Amino acid sequence: MADYDLVIIGGGPGGYVAAIRARQLGLKTALVEREHLGGVCLNWGCIPTKALLRNAEVIRLLGQGKTYGFRFDPESLTVDYAAAQKRSRRVAARLVKGVRFLMKKNGVEVFEATGRLRSATEVELSTGERLMTRHVILATGARARAIPGIPIDGDRLLSARHALELTEVPRSIVVIGAGAIGVEFAYLWRAYGAEVTLVEMMSTVLPLEDAEVGKALGKALRKQGIRVLTGTRVEKVERVEAGEAGAEGPGLCLTLSAEGRTQTLEAEKALVAIGVRPNSEELGLEAVGVATERGWIVVDERMQTNVPGIYAIGDVTGKLPLAHVASAQGIVAVEAIAGREPEPLDYTRMPRCTYASPEVASVGLTEAQAREQGYEVRVGQFPFRANGKALALDDYEGFVKVVADARYNQVLGVHMIGPHVTELVAGPTGMIRLETTVEELAHTVHPHPTLSEVVMEAAHVALGQPVHL
Repeated sequence: MADYDLVIIGGGPGGYVAAIRARQLGLKTALVEREHLGGVCLNWGCIPTKALLRNAEVIRLLGQGKTYGFRFDPESLTVDYAAAQKRSRRVAARLVKGVRFLMKKNGVEVFEATGRLRSATEVELSTGERLMTRHVILATGARARAIPGIPIDGDRLLSARHALELTEVPRSIVVIGAGAIGVEFAYLWRAYGAEVTLVEMMSTVLPLEDAEVGKALGKALRKQGIRVLTGTRVEKVERVEAGEAGAEGPGLCLTLSAEGRTQTLEAEKALVAIGVRPNSEELGLEAVGVATERGWIVVDERMQTNVPGIYAIGDVTGKLPLAHVASAQGIVAVEAIAGREPEPLDYTRMPRCTYASPEVASVGLTEAQAREQGYEVRVGQFPFRANGKALALDDYEGFVKVVADARYNQVLGVHMIGPHVTELVAGPTGMIRLETTVEELAHTVHPHPTLSEVVMEAAHVALGQPVHL
């Protein structure tokens, strides 16, 4: 038996950040992780995908030799996806090693096991050990959601984790779901020459983003040679073998429906990227009495469940499945445990990023959401095409859109599509948190020449005072 102030089950971005913060506040802390420190994000999500997307960016730039003044025989260029995949694994492994170092440095005791609640103060491990604790944080994350009746087999029908294990790019692939994960893989595989079809049930790609951004990204992906089918549902997926119905090799036959019509589509593989489901089974929640909704653990603004002493953070809460949100929730939970009064999180003010080309980033309310909430809306939009740095980079597709309340001129949302916008969104995130007005944003001097000027220029447009447009 061991006594702790806090036991955390799950070592992803929520769990390990919570552990570090707990030790900073003097809490004796244990972290239980069944697989790899860093969770899905560091091992099979955010980090390795960004490494692969960097390779795709290099390939795209090599295709623009005429623009940048260099020439080579395109037939002599060979790309090695296996090498790219291997690099992505090295990057992930390096970061996981770093997290392990942070645990040791901060005095967090790590147990490599599966944890289960025996009570609100006792966690049983798969190794047979039992940890006694004053508080528990559940940070077990989520996993890919499958299409009902169509199981993911990891061979032809893939999850994102299976996709990251590929060492060869499929000749043809259908990506089911055009959220951030689906769009990023579609862009990546297309850059390596695959025939890619992107299928989305809603009317635009990135359906949770501002509609204008989604439409612009859909247009950009089509220009890259990706077949984009929106307003389309996958009804059935069947395995086909070489020779069946003229198939060149083993693969899949998908039945799609749109506007009352059906069509079939064949591909070597398909990626299912339609969302996630919580890892809340076998945690002992029912026995302890922790409330859930469709598997998601219910928490209050302090991340506490209905059972005193038990908290939950990250994807398993169903709030917003993003790594930085999980980390923020972890800090809130630990500070509440330590007797502090943490500021509640506002999930509408959390930045969201998609790392395709062009990139997409946003924070705050979309124009449609602002109108639905009763705001009289003022909008300002400025294109990267009119920005000097973007022209110098020869990367000027996209725009920045500022959504504001016309009555008080408060900035409600900033939505961006274009070069490096995932790096630009931090500034608007801080401004929205501080309830900045459009005038304050417009009069905040931005350095020249930078891409960030487009944010300032969009604010000028919202005020009806465009400068460089």
